[in-house]
Amino acid sequence: MDALAVLGRSPCALSETPLSRTHGAASSFPRGAQSLALPSHRHLAALPPSPFLFIYSGPDRAKSRGRRARTRIFLPHLVAAMEEVEETYIMVKPDGVQRGLVGEIISRFEKKGFLLKGLKLFQCPKELAEEHYKDLKGKPFFPKLIDYVTSGPVVCMAWEGVGVVASARKLIGATNPLQAEPGTIRGDLAVQMGRNVVHGSDSPENGKREIALWFKEGELCSWVPIQAPWLRE
Repeated sequence: MDALAVLGRSPCALSETPLSRTHGAASSFPRGAQSLALPSHRHLAALPPSPFLFIYSGPDRAKSRGRRARTRIFLPHLVAAMEEVEETYIMVKPDGVQRGLVGEIISRFEKKGFLLKGLKLFQCPKELAEEHYKDLKGKPFFPKLIDYVTSGPVVCMAWEGVGVVASARKLIGATNPLQAEPGTIRGDLAVQMGRNVVHGSDSPENGKREIALWFKEGELCSWVPIQAPWLRE
């Protein structure tokens, strides 16, 4: 069997995915090989090597047509690389931790389908809080904000996905909970701007900056959720 499937620097196992018979993709490959349709638009999250990244036409099917079994390549992580796969920093603030809302907040991002890359309970030092909120340093409420963020443990999270920054902001809701829509985290769980439960990066650039601030090298994980084929076609 010819196995020309190469991903990065290492070969992967062969497997047929549940998406391998969609959109009439067989027209894109020679007869005798099952294939997966790759949509013209780009919207798959970046995926590292996985046994689900290849489509294989078995020997029985190949023999029935007098041809050798061949490997067909499905590379969703390369398709995703063409679109903006973002990272965002989400933090459950001290009031959210004290009120036992950590699980509730995490579940909202999990149910949405974003990829959790990092998670830890952390006591924030004053220097880190000041660096995180440095854009607000000139505001009169800055000292009070720093005291609040350092008053107890926070839960730090790094999430990844296409459009994750904007989507996370919608899940979180307006800064003032009284203006946040029902169904959002702040709209459902908070009542005052000074105790608004959770922080989320406001841009892809800040997402990268804040993750680098709150997570050390080696604390982020790269992995492929088994539900990935059911979240993105």
